[in-house]
Amino acid sequence: MMVLLLTALLGVQQGLSDSDCTKLHASLKPPTAELWRDIPWKVSLLEAQNQAAKEKKPLFIWSMDGNPLGCG
Repeated sequence: MMVLLLTALLGVQQGLSDSDCTKLHASLKPPTAELWRDIPWKVSLLEAQNQAAKEKKPLFIWSMDGNPLGCG
């Protein structure tokens, strides 16, 4: 479905070539210099709580329910 959408948006009749797909993929990836990439994120809530308490720092929790794109 995504290829069909991209084909429609790009006006390409035959579909995407390998080089077009590679260029598109590279353009959609976030830059490696993003500041959030340097944060030592924790997956374990218990580990994060223990570290926050030990360092006397606040705990930031990102929680969500459902599709991250908001699609139903």
